[in-house]
Amino acid sequence: MPPIPISVLIPTRNEERNLPACLESVAWAGERVVFDSLSDDRTLEIAAEHGARVVQRAFDDFARHKNWALDEIDFAHPWVLILDADERVTPALAEEIAALFAEGEPACDGYYLARRIFWRGRWLRHGGRYPDYNLRLIRRGRGRYEQRRVHEHMVVEGPVGYLRHPLDHDDDKGIERYIERHNHYSTLEALEILRAEAGAAAEEIAPDLRRRGPQRRRALKRWAYRWLPARPLFVFLYLYLFRLGFLDGRPGLDSALLRAIYEYQIDLKLRELRDPASPLARRWRPSREEKP
Repeated sequence: MPPIPISVLIPTRNEERNLPACLESVAWAGERVVFDSLSDDRTLEIAAEHGARVVQRAFDDFARHKNWALDEIDFAHPWVLILDADERVTPALAEEIAALFAEGEPACDGYYLARRIFWRGRWLRHGGRYPDYNLRLIRRGRGRYEQRRVHEHMVVEGPVGYLRHPLDHDDDKGIERYIERHNHYSTLEALEILRAEAGAAAEEIAPDLRRRGPQRRRALKRWAYRWLPARPLFVFLYLYLFRLGFLDGRPGLDSALLRAIYEYQIDLKLRELRDPASPLARRWRPSREEKP
């Protein structure tokens, strides 16, 4: 495939296990930029071996970090594809992107990619996991991440479209790293919920049940955190039974259970954060009071 005139941005921190496959999946891109947060493993060496450019910056939070990259990195192309190191562009998606640019300038300013999630080597077809649409391909200068500490969404000024073929997500760091990461994410999610309740969080994506995508999901989440009893149990039953997660076998059960545990962690941390004397509340007080 001839080079496609886009720049690929890959944020990393100690991604020696995942990065080679990610870089190989976008070998067709006109530019590949590894945006590294001071890794101390072989990440930089792997980037050099694959001919990728490296830019380093100390990590602060997800939104600020990636927005800095979009603002400050001198990309070679006006379109940027943002990938996590544990993601791979499938050959079918690469051909679809190539066709998009072969027709001239794309009609939209951003495109959603249908993420296909793998768990322990198996594609999770059910349980509400596919298609997991993420807005990842943007015209530079037309999109930015909302200022949110975790699960931040891209906001694009202009029309957006949807690409049909999948982007694969397959993390090779194992269950210990998964649990460690989601323990941290649940703290940040609880913090953002309280900030939204207090009016201290930016509302760049306003909750709205009438709109498709992150607006609807955010409205449902906000309602559920306030009013839904036994919410973690409901989440498990919804994903495993109503969304047919049981059809994915043991990986489907594992995925639904881990999601319910994650939601229960959020509930526990919300309870602790609401107690001003608790260790968690004292630790995060400056961030909680920070204005958008």
